[in-house]
Amino acid sequence: MTTIALFGAGGKMGYRLSTNFRGSDYTIRHVEVSEAGCERLKTGLGFDAVGADEALKGADVVILAVPDTHIGKVAASIESKLAAGTMVVVLDAAAPFAGHLPDRPDLTYFVTHPCHPPIFNDETDMAAKKDFFGGVKAKQHFVSALMQGPEADYAKGEAIARIIWAPVMRSHRVTVEQMALLEPGLSETVCASLLVVMKEAMDEVVARGVERQAALDFLLGHMNVLGAVIFGETKGVFSDACNKAIEFGKPVLMRDDWKRVFEPEEIAASIQRIT
Repeated sequence: MTTIALFGAGGKMGYRLSTNFRGSDYTIRHVEVSEAGCERLKTGLGFDAVGADEALKGADVVILAVPDTHIGKVAASIESKLAAGTMVVVLDAAAPFAGHLPDRPDLTYFVTHPCHPPIFNDETDMAAKKDFFGGVKAKQHFVSALMQGPEADYAKGEAIARIIWAPVMRSHRVTVEQMALLEPGLSETVCASLLVVMKEAMDEVVARGVERQAALDFLLGHMNVLGAVIFGETKGVFSDACNKAIEFGKPVLMRDDWKRVFEPEEIAASIQRIT
């Protein structure tokens, strides 16, 4: 049976993983340094936290479910205790991309991240509909990268990722560099920024006299139908008026060189800021 040392087991992300690993074929050793996290593990799941040394003894896999800003420090603190061939799983591409993992060619580095439940889905259960993050009730896709290590280790890491992000649908294999394009590039720098702008635009029409609920209902409904057409979820075309509005609106809202956010140096700078 594969033994996993789960660091940050009582934290926001770690607790999700601790929950999903219950009843799995893995032996989990929960590592948590905060009193609140230890209490959460004990009260919520009935698990006792153990020390890092105890957790790492004979562990086949180490999962670092800690914030990006702490991954380098935690990894450095346990490096000397990791046997050759140990798999280190990281849940975001930022720290690996930035070079914060130890220079240990004899270790396997596996990086995985959720896509989160898609806007267009087939969920009918209300609890699944309200599981916006995923990993509880709603089905989601995920991406993974074998940063270094034997090719055979990809299947081993993917099997663990399927439990971490369960319930899951599609599993996508990418490189760490491609994962960095997806996040922070696509999902945060572009998508999150534009969504914030959309919220500010809604606030502006409310400030100009439109009742807030009416503005919210109008915006979210149009996001649904416009998104379905744009991303090919349904057959349809925009009206001439809508196409004209896009033709005028896009250059007003977007700089001509906005795609430079995907250039390697821009991605590297963005990751540097968050790690």
